[in-house]
Amino acid sequence: MNAFLRLVLVLALACHVQCAWSQSHNGSRILKLNHTDTPSGARHLAAELFAAKVEEYTRGRYRVMVFHSGQLGNDPQSIKAVSEGKLDFTTSATGSFASLVPELNLTALPYLVENYEQGWRFYDESPWMRQQFDKLPAKGLRHLATWEAGFRSFTTRFAFAAPADAKGKKMRVFPNDMIKWIMESVGFEPVVLPVTEVYAAMAQGRVDGQENPIDTILALRFHEVAPNVVLTEHVYSPLPFVVSENLWRALTGAEREQFARAAREAGVVSRRLVRDADQVHLQAMRSVGATVTRPDRTAFRLAMQAVYPRARAVYGAEVDAILTDARNANR
Repeated sequence: MNAFLRLVLVLALACHVQCAWSQSHNGSRILKLNHTDTPSGARHLAAELFAAKVEEYTRGRYRVMVFHSGQLGNDPQSIKAVSEGKLDFTTSATGSFASLVPELNLTALPYLVENYEQGWRFYDESPWMRQQFDKLPAKGLRHLATWEAGFRSFTTRFAFAAPADAKGKKMRVFPNDMIKWIMESVGFEPVVLPVTEVYAAMAQGRVDGQENPIDTILALRFHEVAPNVVLTEHVYSPLPFVVSENLWRALTGAEREQFARAAREAGVVSRRLVRDADQVHLQAMRSVGATVTRPDRTAFRLAMQAVYPRARAVYGAEVDAILTDARNANR
């Protein structure tokens, strides 16, 4: 049994534990976790594991209901709801939290990190990252752990091998300035859309492509309507997992540690699951007709360098601070 299947088995067993707890604890306080992944995606599996661990560690005092596919709102709506105490948990790409802490836009600088291990060290050990996450409680939410999504790449309705191919094409983006600047540097016209609307927009030809990590592309089936999967891996895009500050303040010290432990453990599984499944997911896309290419990234790196002076004009010395920590993580 390969690592991917072993992890899926672990998660399935965790879900079984959750069901057992639910049957024997009728007085649980019900909490809500919303995300935009589908039930087949790694984000949902991590969320289910978190829910099972919370119920286990709190001995049934709390039960987390997991809502997938944006059932309670898209990513910006979920973040807003958590910050207002109307939702208990969510997880989304780091850049999605830039609406609350603008400096987090810088985590989407192109080619900031080169591999998963560097990315994990950066998010876990960077003083700059901790400073940014420490700003979140004042905005109504608190960072508990960083889950994984992977590196962002393109799926397009047209053959796409170099920036020159982007001219006149519309690329879906989520509402993040850095991602918009990256698309403009390549030559695309960025179009902001919630991720829950992207499949239909590509199927109808309203946009010519989108960019997301491999796990997200497969889970949301974007390769079905934009079958050119182009592995530029231009942005490392993990998933901060956050809790409402209102809920956090209401917890005891012991409960806080139980929730944080559950979030961290789900994050460890999430990281391994996504990293180990990339090649399996790409083969699954190929098997249904998608074309997977790994272009020469030299031209993409060169084009995307135009983002850096734009970032410095807005964020100044913060750019050097994040670059320093990213380099320190490259060991």
